[in-house]
Amino acid sequence: MKRTYLPAGWPKPRGYANAVAARGTSVYIAGQIGWDADEQFHSTEFATQARQALLNVATVLEAAGGRPEHLVRMTWYVTDKREYLASLPEVGRAFREVIGDYDIAMSAVQVAALIEDAAKVEIEATAVIPD
Repeated sequence: MKRTYLPAGWPKPRGYANAVAARGTSVYIAGQIGWDADEQFHSTEFATQARQALLNVATVLEAAGGRPEHLVRMTWYVTDKREYLASLPEVGRAFREVIGDYDIAMSAVQVAALIEDAAKVEIEATAVIPD
């Protein structure tokens, strides 16, 4: 079970939680990018790559015995802040379809580049699977 925290007087954040606490087995998911299991990119569009990266996070988590609702933390590395912001409606839709809820502490950081030249986003995640 996880629980989110919102400091008194703070507005509820949109699309993430300020803090999450959980008890159980921690799973640390390496950065996932927008390619498929064969390491092939099927799009150069940010939202499409973000959806695939989220699917990859969910697939790795499932292999560890977890489900998306066990996610407690994500860090998004994006190569273009403006492209990320312009894609938010599609990214939000993909997030809701693949992950479900926004009760996850999240950060997004613009970086100069990712190791795979074609990648536009990389998502690192932490999950806690209840005992």
